[in-house]
Amino acid sequence: MQTLTFDSDDLDLTEDFLSRAYARMRIGGSPAGSRARVRRSATPSLSVDELALDFDMSYAVTPLGRICLCVVHEGTIEDHVYPGVQDSFGPGDVVSFAPPDQAYAGLVRAARYNITMLDPALLDQVATTAPASRPGPVRLTGHRPHSPAAADRLRGAITYLRDHVLADPDLADQPLVASTAAQHLAATVLATFPNSALTDPTGSDRADAHPAALRRALAYIDDHADEPVTVAEIAGAAHITVRALQYAFRRHLDTTPLAHLRRVRLAHAHHELLAGDPRDGTTVTQVAARWGFAHPGRFAALYRAAYGRSPHRTLVEP
Repeated sequence: MQTLTFDSDDLDLTEDFLSRAYARMRIGGSPAGSRARVRRSATPSLSVDELALDFDMSYAVTPLGRICLCVVHEGTIEDHVYPGVQDSFGPGDVVSFAPPDQAYAGLVRAARYNITMLDPALLDQVATTAPASRPGPVRLTGHRPHSPAAADRLRGAITYLRDHVLADPDLADQPLVASTAAQHLAATVLATFPNSALTDPTGSDRADAHPAALRRALAYIDDHADEPVTVAEIAGAAHITVRALQYAFRRHLDTTPLAHLRRVRLAHAHHELLAGDPRDGTTVTQVAARWGFAHPGRFAALYRAAYGRSPHRTLVEP
């Protein structure tokens, strides 16, 4: 995991920092009282930044090459523009700033806000449409959430990522934790904004969702549970689309591919706890993180539901 912080009241230094941290940009503002503070936590595929500007700052930014989400805490962001869009945002708003390949501009008015960026390829990894069935990469086609409830879910996902996953460098550096967190954020983004991915299974998808394909998917999950795995990779191993994969799991097992993957990883964690010894330094938190469970409380709840006892009890009283 990478972290960085910035704190300055020099406009030139702020412009240089923002250009290096995001993309080449020009900013403007009054030299007096122009303090800017930025704190970033990042993995290779995503970053979460908290920014506080004590002044009014205009910005003109070249394309970021990444999905850029903004959650406004205080203040306003006004006259935010890119081709086809002009909008302003206030406290509580969660928006997509601009498509990865488009420049944008606007004005921050003494605001505190969050910027979360992720690799656009993550959307393709969690999208239900097969690559061969779409004209190009999955894109967001709107910058506002399609409902207040969807906005709340995305805001919650960003907060969880910031406060639980990225708050602990040792946890964020666990490959399965980082992969699971990135996929969850990408899936939440697709569920929040209008986008170009299709979700309903076609007739071909339904025909492909047969038991043999499901067996291939289950075998792939069993063989790769200790590795970062995407839904698209599971579908590829089963030789079907992601939509067909999800339909097969729903029809035959009444679950989802990722829920099944989580159960398999939970079983591995269970066996590791049975074999572990707290006298050797083994802890429930370490085992949970190794198998992709970032939140100890949620892991304990899942474990108790599956095995009827706490993971700590299993570790100390196998």
